[in-house]
Amino acid sequence: LEVMHTPHGALLLRNFVRKIVGARGDWTMAAFKGEAIAKIRAQVGNGRVLCGLSGGVDSAVAAVLLHEAIGDQLTCVFVDHGLLRLAEAAKVLTLFRSSYNIPLVHVDASATFLAALKGVVDPEAKRKIIGGLFIDVFEAEVGSPLLNRLWLNRRTLNRRDFIERDGLPFILHPSTFGLHFSIPS
Repeated sequence: LEVMHTPHGALLLRNFVRKIVGARGDWTMAAFKGEAIAKIRAQVGNGRVLCGLSGGVDSAVAAVLLHEAIGDQLTCVFVDHGLLRLAEAAKVLTLFRSSYNIPLVHVDASATFLAALKGVVDPEAKRKIIGGLFIDVFEAEVGSPLLNRLWLNRRTLNRRDFIERDGLPFILHPSTFGLHFSIPS
């Protein structure tokens, strides 16, 4: 919006991107999407992927892109933390299960999250609590016999770190809450 409210904002931005940064300006979302899907397919092969879904835009976009690339090889685990807008968790469930037909496990952990956040006022402390609980709840569900795990996608597909745990390869990403962490051994 800043570009729209600044006189000649689009021209300023275009000059910066092309003349100062040196970008060609030939990037398209369609090309990015096609490349991302091809990379996902090549990396995953016939394996299965688990995607931690928080209900936010980042994890939702990652899940839809993964599903387009690998279809039913994807299972999403929606950790319902109770911090979404009113009735938004139900919308996430409907959207992923009915509209996108993405296999989805719903974990209602809202009581756990809200109890842990009770009385906490510091925003950084809240982020740490939320990030830690998200991992704990997700891992507890991933460890359930319901899910046969091979690859783990947490958040977006742009910053990959690879580790192996229990003989299984994992793709780790920053959490949806802006913290950087690793799954403990």
